[in-house]
Amino acid sequence: MNEVGPIAPPSGIRQRNELAAMRALYRHGRLSRAELARILGLNRSSSGHIVAGLTVEGLVREVGAAEQAPTSHAGRPGIMLELTPDAAFFLGIEIGVEHISVVEIDLACRIVNNRMELFDGPSVDVETAVSRAVSLAFDTLPPSHRSRCEGLGVAVPAQMDRKGLINIAPLLGWRNIQLADLARAAVPAQMPVMVENDANAFAIGASYGAREVHSGVTLYLVMESGVGGGIVVDGTLFRGAQGLAGEIGHLRVNGSDAPDRSLESVLGLECILRAYRAISTQPDQNLATFLADVRDRVPGAVAIAEEWARALAYGLIQAGRIIDADRVVLGGSVAALYPLMAARVLHHIRSMQEESFPLPLIQTNKDETVGPAFGAACMLHQRYLSADGARLAEDAA
Repeated sequence: MNEVGPIAPPSGIRQRNELAAMRALYRHGRLSRAELARILGLNRSSSGHIVAGLTVEGLVREVGAAEQAPTSHAGRPGIMLELTPDAAFFLGIEIGVEHISVVEIDLACRIVNNRMELFDGPSVDVETAVSRAVSLAFDTLPPSHRSRCEGLGVAVPAQMDRKGLINIAPLLGWRNIQLADLARAAVPAQMPVMVENDANAFAIGASYGAREVHSGVTLYLVMESGVGGGIVVDGTLFRGAQGLAGEIGHLRVNGSDAPDRSLESVLGLECILRAYRAISTQPDQNLATFLADVRDRVPGAVAIAEEWARALAYGLIQAGRIIDADRVVLGGSVAALYPLMAARVLHHIRSMQEESFPLPLIQTNKDETVGPAFGAACMLHQRYLSADGARLAEDAA
């Protein structure tokens, strides 16, 4: 049975219409007044009042003239509307095992600043890690942007519930940590703070940041020191009952040399480099030299890559039988291996599963800067343009 809540006051209706207008401008980039009115389902007069209010607040601006197709009727070209990019800013942080990344985005969801610092996550306690990450974020934020910063998002490689409680972050050595509270305490100004698993944050950034809503089911995989997954269904992140959906890295993989190991232990960067350093003659073994050896068909490197391809195929098949994804997007540094091994991954998928199951489209993340930190910032951008955002809450108060 549906419950009907109280009727929103006129100011609340106006605020909701303003948010709807901003969401439309975010998704489409630029719109004429007539196009915006049609999308909002309002008459030109009502839509005009909405635009006027947003313009006065500095959130929307007029730009250029619309390009129109030649017609037999001469007329004044329409003026386009767009979000004012520097009206608001949002910070995103990724606390990784080996680095801290910071991304600042504007109201148009464009990256305006980013920074990365090497970091030995397992060597410090969680309070120190969060404090260092937040300090780096606000050092990255220009002083002129601070009054317009509308929130901070934090992403970490951890099993995390919907309220920001980290059950376990095995690669960092954290257990039973209320990350949201720690982050709020470290922020030097009062502002919204959100926290998320790094794979979910990557999925949010790659889907929400693209503006175009993909109709279907997408599995986003982040492959760094560990492996995490995020599931997006018709543009909406699916977290599961406890916030743990998509944890593909914890699938168990059987092998002759290790009968019970996780998929993460095969696909992750640490495992790849450990195996590579055991057989390589390169003076400085790292991911770049490994990829070069795979590209040059050096036998030992190819053997490691082949095991990786087989494990990835296995993981995608197991995940596919549950969520039936039509698209898989690979991110993180290890994703650079996929283009070199794509044919082998697809071969293993075909050989392991029944022909009746279709192959998903497998892609690598095209923009390397669009990682968990970007997604963490997008979470706040999305909130700002939602009914749960600060603008509507302040108006209702």
